[in-house]
Amino acid sequence: QVQLVESGGGLVQAGDSLRLSCVASGRTDSTYVMGWFRQAPGKEREFVAAINWSSVTINYADSVKGRFTISRDNAKNTVYLQMNRLKSEDTAVYSCAIDRRLFGVSTTVNDYDYWGQGTQVTVSS
Repeated sequence: QVQLVESGGGLVQAGDSLRLSCVASGRTDSTYVMGWFRQAPGKEREFVAAINWSSVTINYADSVKGRFTISRDNAKNTVYLQMNRLKSEDTAVYSCAIDRRLFGVSTTVNDYDYWGQGTQVTVSS
């Protein structure tokens, strides 16, 4: 089993920045794809960003391109999400996830096997 624990969420104003972290423990493997997803009240969970093991392949949702940056530190089993120029529509619970397949960087929720509990990000306008 793999456990994922997110941190770094909070209440900020529009235009501010936040940095989320997600630490993996248990039967982890640095070759896994790690991703961030978010879910706003009354909405489906949606893809935000994902990164492969070498950090060479990265995908972003169009809504966050140019504002969010995903990165990882394999030595620390940690993935980060730097969020800049936050908007009220970024308000959601942000969760990290692991995809154990060894190819591609998926943007699909169902491709991910392990999930954290999430951290709340609230952006006031």
